[in-house]
Amino acid sequence: MNSKTALITGAGRRIGAQIARSLHAAGYNVALHHLRSGAEAQDLADELNRVRGDSARLIQADLLRSEQLAPLVEQAAGFWGGLDVLVNNASRFYPTPLGGITESQWDDLLGSNLKAPFFLCQAAAPHLRTRGGIIVNIVDIHAERGLENYPVYSIAKAGLAAMTRFLAKELGPEIRVNGVAPGAILWPEQPMDEARQAEILSRVPLRRIGDPEDIARAVLFFVQDAPYVTGQILAVDGGRSLFS
Repeated sequence: MNSKTALITGAGRRIGAQIARSLHAAGYNVALHHLRSGAEAQDLADELNRVRGDSARLIQADLLRSEQLAPLVEQAAGFWGGLDVLVNNASRFYPTPLGGITESQWDDLLGSNLKAPFFLCQAAAPHLRTRGGIIVNIVDIHAERGLENYPVYSIAKAGLAAMTRFLAKELGPEIRVNGVAPGAILWPEQPMDEARQAEILSRVPLRRIGDPEDIARAVLFFVQDAPYVTGQILAVDGGRSLFS
């Protein structure tokens, strides 16, 4: 298992860091992509390398710059001689109320949430095909029902969900492609008042937010416990998607 490699985008912090920890604990070497969270990514790599030497390495890249995507994959595949897992986790998230949306916001949100994952999948496919690999895309429950005041983000995630299903057909049988759709796992980094938090939780049957480990467990399920599952998107949301 130590020869297997996973590339996780946006791995320096929050959900991405927990996905990296879980895959690493399962025996994978992990290539930790980051852009601006270099110190946090380095701390994570140091943590993992203390557990198992030379099992975590960093890659810095701007996913909005298309020319950096294929080299990112090649670097990850070159670390330990192959690539078995690609987790498209990196994402941009902020409101874009209709009527004031700019083209730069559109390019930013579609680029980070849809365009970059697609071209990373394309670049990774030859490596994954030779190893019977898997792609896991971190989608969002709002891909199905758009989030109010977040139309561009919701559209991008809807595209990522469609891409997940399409690539499962296109890349099979050698490569499986699945998605995990988080609900309220961590509160956004932008300030959110308690009333808004309570309103969100009132529509979650489990009446609490989730934990990054909940998403990491779902990713790990697809990676190592679901060999006959492809083209599926698993909502990990405490039941939130049961409501409109």
